[in-house]
Amino acid sequence: MAEVSRTEIKKTMATSLGTAFGIVIGMIWTQVVLSAFNTVGIPLTTTGGTWSQWGIFVVTALVVTIICVVAIVMLSRWGGKQ
Repeated sequence: MAEVSRTEIKKTMATSLGTAFGIVIGMIWTQVVLSAFNTVGIPLTTTGGTWSQWGIFVVTALVVTIICVVAIVMLSRWGGKQ
């Protein structure tokens, strides 16, 4: 059985965590879009809201996106080190 190096483990962990953060970004933006439809009167979900609530949701999604992207970049750099 081949020995697994620390570099391979770090690279795999960084890739996996980067993917997980990407999924989080996708999930939150899905909710933002569904909330927008609901706000304009096209209910695709059971949640409701006002324009101000939707605006707060968009800002929250942007903040989460920025945090996740920064984490992805940091993990990519960490996982790519030899």
